[in-house]
Amino acid sequence: MVKKLQKMSADKKSSPQLSGAVKESAQQIWLAGLGAFSKAQEEGGKVFETLVKEGLSIQRKTQAVAEEKISTATNKMATMATDITSKAGTQWDKLENIFEERVAKALNKLGVPSAKDVEALITRIDELNKNVQKMGAKPAASKAAPRAAAKPAAGKTAARKPAAKRAPARKSA
Repeated sequence: MVKKLQKMSADKKSSPQLSGAVKESAQQIWLAGLGAFSKAQEEGGKVFETLVKEGLSIQRKTQAVAEEKISTATNKMATMATDITSKAGTQWDKLENIFEERVAKALNKLGVPSAKDVEALITRIDELNKNVQKMGAKPAASKAAPRAAAKPAAGKTAARKPAAKRAPARKSA
């Protein structure tokens, strides 16, 4: 179309032909526009439905990706919280041990025995008690016979002497 107009403008003799060609060209442009409009109306519904389906698909994909990212972030935060909790617990244990050591040193400087010292003394006392019981059991059996013989003789002397007041017996712990 443009070539026709260029040829006609080169001829300049045919000015009425030029205006006719312009009218014809305008008419064709107008008809092409009407055809495009008609086609858009026919296929517009189909295109709209296709666009809605694509939008819905994209929305679902976006939601799935967002949920995955949120899940990943939640897991990372839970892991970090667990790590921080364990580190804090470890630091608390260290602080507690330092405190216990310093208190033990202070008590030791004041002369207060530690739990280990008391435990060692208890063990030593138990051993000494066992040894005393062993020693007391052997001589008691051998001394029992002379005491039995000495008691009747002592009874005779006790009858001659006036009865003295006896001290009340103490209860053993």
